[in-house]
Amino acid sequence: MFEVILDTETTGLSTSEKHRIVEIGCIELNNQIPTDKIFHEYINPQRDVSEDAYKVHGYSNKFLSDKKTFAEVSKEFLNFIKNKKIIIHNAPFDLSFLNYELRLIKQKEIDKKEVIDTLEIARSKFPGVQNSLDALCKRFNIDNSKREKHNALIDCNLLKEVYINLLDQKEPKLNLENSEIIHQKFDDQVHKNNISRKIIKISDEELKLHKKYIKSSLQKNYYN
Repeated sequence: MFEVILDTETTGLSTSEKHRIVEIGCIELNNQIPTDKIFHEYINPQRDVSEDAYKVHGYSNKFLSDKKTFAEVSKEFLNFIKNKKIIIHNAPFDLSFLNYELRLIKQKEIDKKEVIDTLEIARSKFPGVQNSLDALCKRFNIDNSKREKHNALIDCNLLKEVYINLLDQKEPKLNLENSEIIHQKFDDQVHKNNISRKIIKISDEELKLHKKYIKSSLQKNYYN
């Protein structure tokens, strides 16, 4: 099954204020495996970028002034997503902008039935906690250090990893070299089993055995 990971950046937060798309990024998947096909365009929104939006993505009016308009990239974009499920994080936002742009050029809108919202999936799996893209990257130990500013293609690459984890196609990564994670998980086990603790001085050999035990316990918790 072919799918498309999709993300946009915009001039503002609402189409009711006639804000427009300034960037579209797409990555094609085939059965959750990335193909070599991507779609990426910066777009001249034909209006000013709001100050708040500029702080988010850093695309200035000058930078966007010589880019193609949505109308000019629309045919290639629509061909890229044709007959594919579209994967978006917080889909109502991006879909509202895409359909607004399509209405402006008198093209058929994207049916929300063709869209999978990873935010909805995350909220159903992790209710009552933060499920932003950054929060999910942290939860699945996905490196998002390149995300200094919002960028549609970078965000697509991150969402691709998040999506695969949400579908349980692979288990969340665990960095066993990160002692903070190890000790937190160990503390959780202690609390869960109501084990009392006390500080004692242990030998190097005991410490080695102790670390081996923690590692095996963590692997069991994550992979069972």
